[in-house]
Amino acid sequence: MLEVRKIKPEMTYSLRHSVLRPHQTLEDCIYDTDHADHAFHVGAFYQGKLISIASFCIEKNPNFSNEMQYRLRGMATLDEFRKLGVGRAVINYAENLLKEQGVDFLWCKGRTTVQEFYNKLGFNIQGEVFDYPPIGPHIMLYKKLT
Repeated sequence: MLEVRKIKPEMTYSLRHSVLRPHQTLEDCIYDTDHADHAFHVGAFYQGKLISIASFCIEKNPNFSNEMQYRLRGMATLDEFRKLGVGRAVINYAENLLKEQGVDFLWCKGRTTVQEFYNKLGFNIQGEVFDYPPIGPHIMLYKKLT
């Protein structure tokens, strides 16, 4: 059975490293926003094993209006659990928390390889593909929550 809940930022580092940044150091997987005020982290567990994570922080995207905004960062799911609804469960859990706080808008810089995943969750594309060194091509995605 899948359990989705808030987790400590330190619990995200290993999965960020193995899935998102395997050619970088573990220290590169620690974000400056991990312990910011109002930041939170969500994890999905299967049989007690952490299999998917995402981090959320207040961060204004200058391309959008003055709505209350959160940024999604470091979304990662173990390969063997992809396309099973685990990532969707993590995002849905976080969106419910954000809506309860009156957050209007969620955005992220997603890898182009997972753009379809975000589109299926109702995210829209903003702008053109850009390079995010040293990770590669990304696209800005956003979603209105209200």
